[in-house]
Amino acid sequence: MSDINVEKLVRVYIKIRDAHIELKRRFDEEDAVLLEQMDKVKAALLAYCKNNNVESVKTTEGLFYRTVSKKYWTSDWESLYAFINEHKVPELLEKRVAQGNMKQFLEENPDLLPPGMNVDAAYTLYVRRNK
Repeated sequence: MSDINVEKLVRVYIKIRDAHIELKRRFDEEDAVLLEQMDKVKAALLAYCKNNNVESVKTTEGLFYRTVSKKYWTSDWESLYAFINEHKVPELLEKRVAQGNMKQFLEENPDLLPPGMNVDAAYTLYVRRNK
């Protein structure tokens, strides 16, 4: 057997995790305040651009500019799939595997592995505090 003191390691792990959680909580609170302040300043600068009909402004402190950001989504997946098939444009979709769905599929079909499918597996350690 190893002479590692697992009791001590678990105690230290929990202490470090608790400190990490507290630090992250404080960071998230302070970060939220800063993000809110930045959003207010950003809104004022966007309003300035709109009111003055400008796309960019250079100041002695720096440059600010606005651009149009677009996001695309569908509320009708069946029609989108039909459109993609009809026009042969599969590149309109991103290539990624739905992790949870693939896991469930492989658990339900252990003899079926899609061609080219790779699987990485690693142990994960969890530590729980005694109550």
